[in-house]
Amino acid sequence: MPSGSSPRYRHSMQNFCLFTTAIGSCALVWHSERIVAAQLPERDEEAARRRLAKRFPEAAEAEPPAFVRQAIDDVVALLAGKQRDLAHLPIDLSATPEFNRRVYAVALAIPPGETLTYGEVAARIGEPGAARAVGVALGQNPIPIIVPCHRVLAAGGKTGGFSADGGVETKLKILTIEKARTSAEPSLFDDLPLQAKRR
Repeated sequence: MPSGSSPRYRHSMQNFCLFTTAIGSCALVWHSERIVAAQLPERDEEAARRRLAKRFPEAAEAEPPAFVRQAIDDVVALLAGKQRDLAHLPIDLSATPEFNRRVYAVALAIPPGETLTYGEVAARIGEPGAARAVGVALGQNPIPIIVPCHRVLAAGGKTGGFSADGGVETKLKILTIEKARTSAEPSLFDDLPLQAKRR
């Protein structure tokens, strides 16, 4: 998940808005008619505002236009446990490296409730053996949840990294909300939250 560094978007004013979800206070940043960043989640609005000020010091708080309001509604619904595919939302990844964009395209195609491994993503972009580079790219994802890097796991169903507030616990929360399967093998424990220890 996102490391906190943010691409620079020039020639256009950046705006942001904060909103509340079932797992914390979040934000979206947009310019023109595209979403350029998301911030998910923080424990409260004050913490969200502080982190956002570090990432986007020049962004101005604004009333969300219709396309951002739609994105907020969809993110809130998804994190409340409703079925939502966010791949249709208008995003701008032009400031990210080409390799990262290829990784994000694969991530965008993973539906809620499904997961891939870093190695599987690497294979799908035609770079077998680049699992570590895929992990780095996902760690630089500027638009988490909409670009669902939480659905990409380490080998064996292990969670891998997640640098949003709460770390791996946050990733597990989101995957649990989505009822994600972390293994191809059926299990007696499939209906349990991912946080539960398997004995």
